[in-house]
Amino acid sequence: MKHIPSKAWLLPVALLTGCAFDAGEGFAVLEPSVEAAYTPLSRRNAGDGYQALATDFQLRVDAGAVSLGSIDLQASSGGGGSTTFDPSSPPPGYTLCHGGHCHREDGALVDYADVEAELNGGGGSSTVTVAKLPVDAELDLLSPAVRDLTCEPACELGKTSLSRGRWSVTGLRMTGRVRDGRVPARFAGALPFRFTAAMTGDEATPVAVLTGDLDVPSDRENEPRVTLGLKLELTPALFDAVDWSAVTVGADGVVDLDAPANKTVRAALLEKVAALSPTAEVSRGSR
Repeated sequence: MKHIPSKAWLLPVALLTGCAFDAGEGFAVLEPSVEAAYTPLSRRNAGDGYQALATDFQLRVDAGAVSLGSIDLQASSGGGGSTTFDPSSPPPGYTLCHGGHCHREDGALVDYADVEAELNGGGGSSTVTVAKLPVDAELDLLSPAVRDLTCEPACELGKTSLSRGRWSVTGLRMTGRVRDGRVPARFAGALPFRFTAAMTGDEATPVAVLTGDLDVPSDRENEPRVTLGLKLELTPALFDAVDWSAVTVGADGVVDLDAPANKTVRAALLEKVAALSPTAEVSRGSR
C-alpha cells in the first residue's frame, strides 16, 4: 500500500474550509456612531459667548438640541454603479443563494444574472439603501456626545460601496440671545429668541432631509472592520440668513421664530438647515 504524506491529504480539506469561510463572511462590518454639535467659530468671536453674523448682528446660543430619526447608508446601483450582487448576502426578498440561483420568498428560483439585473433596476442609475441606522433620539448640541448605533438589517455588508448618508431630521430647537453690533444699534439691548421645529402632517414629514458624502468600499481589497463616525455640525453661519431687524417681538419680550408674524424669517432659517451637510470619519482595521 502506497504511503500518502501526512500533509498531502490536508490540502483539499484546507481549501474547502477556506472557501466555506469566505462564502459565509461579509465584505465589511460597520461600527457606526453619531454626534451632533453647535460649534462656535473663533473668527466670529464677539465676546461674552456671542458670535458675529454676516448681518453685523451678534448671537449667542444658550440651549439647543436636534432630533434624528434614522440615517440611511446608500450605494449607487445600475448605470455602472458600484453595488454588486453577492451570493453570500442575499438581497431583500431572497432567503438563500447557491448553485447559480437564489430562492425567492415566494418559492421561485431566480438565476444570479436575473437577481443582479433586478438590483440594478434594469440598467438605470439609482441609489439603494444598504443599511439603516436608527437613532430616534434628541441629541444635545451644546454638550455633544458620541452615540453608538446599530444597523438594520445588519452591520455586515456584502460587496458594495457606500456613497452617501441620508439623514432624517425630525426636530430642532434652539434658544439664545441676539444683539446688534452696529453703532448706532438697530435695536437696544439683547433680545431673547426661541426656535422650534418638529415633524408635521399625517405622514410625519421631517424638518429636513440631509445628505452627506461617504466613501466606504466593502470588498476584499480593504480591511473589513469599518469604524464610521457620523457627525452633524451646526455653526453660527446658520443664522446669517435671519434679518433680526425685521423680526416681531412677542408680548413676553421674546422673539418667537415660530410665530406667524415671523414666518418669513423662519422659512429662511429652515432653508439654511436643509443645506447642512453631515460629515463622516472613517477608519479601517482587521477583525
